Amino acid sequence: MHIKGDDTLLFIGDSITDAGRARADPTSLGNGYVHEIAQTLRDRANAGSGPTPGPSPRVINKGLNGNRVYDLESRWTTDVTDLRPTVVTVKIGINDTWRHYDSGLPSPVHEFEACLDRLLASTAQTLAARLVVITPFLLPVTPEQEGWFDDLVPRTEAVLRAARGNGAQVVRADLALLRAVQDREAAELAPDGVHPSPLGHRLIADAWLAAVDTRTPVPRR
Repeated sequence: MHIKGDDTLLFIGDSITDAGRARADPTSLGNGYVHEIAQTLRDRANAGSGPTPGPSPRVINKGLNGNRVYDLESRWTTDVTDLRPTVVTVKIGINDTWRHYDSGLPSPVHEFEACLDRLLASTAQTLAARLVVITPFLLPVTPEQEGWFDDLVPRTEAVLRAARGNGAQVVRADLALLRAVQDREAAELAPDGVHPSPLGHRLIADAWLAAVDTRTPVPRR
């Protein structure tokens, strides 16, 4: 897949995507991986040949703190379909696991998968958009969080099935961060085990660029 200057890239998900964006400003991208991706693509366009910079894609951030997959479904028409993106990236799943442990809020994996599958299938049919799915991840910083994998592992497998069943490009953020944590403390990449540090966000951006836009060189970190 190659990203073109006339593409509209829409990112939707939970707080990891939100990353502090200003809700009242539709151009705000937050301070996380979405901003990093947009900046890299702008830098590439500006480095093109010719006296003026080339076009860079429009980037929209529709992440929202606390969202589970069902929250995405409730706002999908206004926050995705109506905006007519050409590339849709979804990052969801960790809150479905987290709320199970801290609030007892159920999100059965089969229902989670069915919901995500509906969103991807309807988007492909309605928009003919290219689909990208970023896997959820966890870098435990407490003994309690180690137990979350009992729920997160099958949920990640559900994400992969839904993505592949709908022809979506998969970005394995979970594997990228696990590789990175071999040389660093988990808290350096995600201080609370869930929300990435600036370095963690950059690694997610690098994983997205490596999987989705092969023209953009991604440095080793």
